[in-house]
Amino acid sequence: MTIRIEPYDPRWPSDFERERRRIHEALGDTALRIDHHGSTAVRGLAAKPVIDIQVSVARLHPIDAYAPALARIGYVHVPHDDDARCPFFHRPAEWPHTHHLHVVTFGSGEEQRTLTFRDYLREHPEAARDYEALKRRLAAEYRGDDAASRESYAIAKSAFVQRIIEAASR
Repeated sequence: MTIRIEPYDPRWPSDFERERRRIHEALGDTALRIDHHGSTAVRGLAAKPVIDIQVSVARLHPIDAYAPALARIGYVHVPHDDDARCPFFHRPAEWPHTHHLHVVTFGSGEEQRTLTFRDYLREHPEAARDYEALKRRLAAEYRGDDAASRESYAIAKSAFVQRIIEAASR
């Protein structure tokens, strides 16, 4: 299965909203915020058909405060070096995923960085078009046939993301 960049789907916001309700029911007050982020959160932007969700909690650790509840609704935790600042979950268990979920500390720089990037793309269509072109080029280059190439695809977008965050800070 390769990385597919698809035209914007107007159902993505309602897909997020349905999932937001499921997550809220599972986590209750543990989830202080549940945000739609990533390309599917930017109207008109082509994207991988994966709903990106950011859940903000008071404390990231212990992860057992929220991971079992997420597992009950189908989310698989992927242990990673980033767990110290942003534990990652996906569903379903096997690729291709339909949902990616990142847990961050409420009010943290990580929380704000993600939302700043999303909001900048929403407000600057030319930046969104540049990002789409980059994603299409990288999807062709890295293909996504395995976890390593999907990780490389994500890493290759990092410099662009950082430039946008810096531009938003000016």
